[in-house]
Amino acid sequence: MGTLNVVHYHRNPHSSDFSFERVFALVRKCMPTDISCSAVFAARKSQGFFPRAVNCLQAVKHQKDINHITGDIHYIAVFLRKRKTVLTIHDLSSLQRLKGIKRFIYLLFWFYLPVWRVNRVTVISEATRQELIQHVPWARNKVTVIHDPCSPEFIHRPRVFNTEKPRILQIGTRPNKNLPRLAAALKDIPCILDIVGRLTDEQGKLLEDLGLEYQQSADLSDQQVVEKFEACDMLAFVSLYEGFGLPILEAQATGRPVVTSNILSMPEVAGGGACLVDPYNTASIREGILKVIDDKENRSRLVAAGLENVKRFFPREIAERYAAVYREMVEK
Repeated sequence: MGTLNVVHYHRNPHSSDFSFERVFALVRKCMPTDISCSAVFAARKSQGFFPRAVNCLQAVKHQKDINHITGDIHYIAVFLRKRKTVLTIHDLSSLQRLKGIKRFIYLLFWFYLPVWRVNRVTVISEATRQELIQHVPWARNKVTVIHDPCSPEFIHRPRVFNTEKPRILQIGTRPNKNLPRLAAALKDIPCILDIVGRLTDEQGKLLEDLGLEYQQSADLSDQQVVEKFEACDMLAFVSLYEGFGLPILEAQATGRPVVTSNILSMPEVAGGGACLVDPYNTASIREGILKVIDDKENRSRLVAAGLENVKRFFPREIAERYAAVYREMVEK
């Protein structure tokens, strides 16, 4: 077998969220030498019929030995060669907010038809695999779990934990990130809540009403995000929904204790290197935060377990797993 030519199809780059693209840029960088990967970004934002039709036509023109749809623009699978196409599904979060005919259309064109029209499906966690099979039972025989890699930019930076006023990092402000419950749990705990993401007026008012000391930033570069992890004492990631939960690994790789949710993908990703809490229970969140702040032995254990856990997510290991899928598709 010679060199395999693989194309990664990405959504339009004007999105404010580049998480998928960062993941697969890292995967491409670490691919074994028998795989040649290139990237094609959708020409139009995925809004309305005409822009999506343009994206489909563009995708057809760029097909190679393996066509890999890396997320979001699942619908282009309908027009690609089935035996040469793989689809990565990150989560099914939109199904939680859509209802009626919109939900049916989304299920049809983003999950039912794409899963049927591809050779292989990869998902980024076992939790996502179970959720996908629940909605699309025929995905069971073609789905493989391949986790997201942790960027090598995040390296162990030891830090003396500030027990008097720890800096607690919160990544994200969307509703699933559960900021209101975290804020309520931190009431009267001396700390600085460092929030990455734009606050709504309602969120800002809540933080003020609770009397929390906080800092907020948005639109950070990759290096600035790394610096946020290095400057914090701990990560609070008590999300209500995640397809994966990459900040957990980024904190673990930096050597910071993590408090995260005990649901969906988060325990799977944390791998024993985090304090797990009930994200719907403010008292549980508070207890987990205090256990990290007050118990030095517990902090040390979490940091050591986290540094060991993150080894499972080294980029070359993840890239090799995708390469194995590509090779298997061609051999068959």
